[in-house]
Amino acid sequence: MNWQPSASLASLREAARLRRSIRSWMERQQVLEVLTPSLSRAAATDPHVLSMATDDGRYLHTSPEFPMKRLLAAHACIAAQTHGDSVLPTQLQLPELSDCPDIYQIATVFRSEESGRFHNSEFTLLEWYRVGMDHLQLIEDMSSLLKHVWLAFDKPWPGLETRRYGEEVHRRLGLWPEQLDTGTIEQYFLAAGRSYPQAIADDVDAALDLFMDEFVMPEFAADAFTVLMDYPVSQSALARLGQDDDGRAVAQRFELYFGRTELANGFHELSDAAIQRERFEADLHKRDALDVARVPLDENLLQALETGLPDCAGVALGLERLHMAVAQHTHISEVISFDDQRA
Repeated sequence: MNWQPSASLASLREAARLRRSIRSWMERQQVLEVLTPSLSRAAATDPHVLSMATDDGRYLHTSPEFPMKRLLAAHACIAAQTHGDSVLPTQLQLPELSDCPDIYQIATVFRSEESGRFHNSEFTLLEWYRVGMDHLQLIEDMSSLLKHVWLAFDKPWPGLETRRYGEEVHRRLGLWPEQLDTGTIEQYFLAAGRSYPQAIADDVDAALDLFMDEFVMPEFAADAFTVLMDYPVSQSALARLGQDDDGRAVAQRFELYFGRTELANGFHELSDAAIQRERFEADLHKRDALDVARVPLDENLLQALETGLPDCAGVALGLERLHMAVAQHTHISEVISFDDQRA
């Protein structure tokens, strides 16, 4: 009976309520809704995020992030011109960027990965950017949105706890992430009676990811939100670098979880084109090492960064997973009209 939907009519109504609540919050906050292309001649370079290719050499987007940043850069330039300023937008003070709007998008995105309880190759991201905010302010912004959603569903707010990546590692291993090697992490696994995959080899970040999955995330409250922040510099992705409360170098990024399920990934956005190019190229070298096909860099994004991205923070949140959390569904197929098996 694959012609029939995987989601019930009640679930479709919940999804509509979720989108309405998000749009009403964004409207109240004066965040502009935008639409950007789903197809691009560039792809995500992250070796663990696999883009779907089309026959004409383009890629279905895994996130609307890059074109949304191009919009921000373009309208920061317009704001500068409007105010008669000849300097780059990154040099302007925030009041002079008042014409550069905050933006959001509810986008269908695509990733080539196995279907599962929390995974479907086609899903929906809510992505938004706040000009003048850093990642800490964006966490508060995100918390406000989540409370609004919970209120729309007549649910009591489950609470949100903040944890710091480095402190979680240090509390258990006695070392900070940048001091670790894979041997130390492997010994911790063995002492705890856990198996450790030798395929990780000398990839410390992969070992840390597994460590977090096995020893840290099980402590997250099952029915509440947890924000994990202050990631190691080696996992900065598209985030700026900064310092934690103790002056230690960290990536200014965070991830949001409900229970152990990842819902969102946010950054104080990197605006340096040269550093971003270096990170993209490092991703390509990782792809080579993992025997994952190379993809074209997004030169349009890099040119936009060279022109000047305003100081901003952005976050991408999976709407189907949020729907599962707020309405207590157990499988992503229950919140998608036609899942991978029926599409």
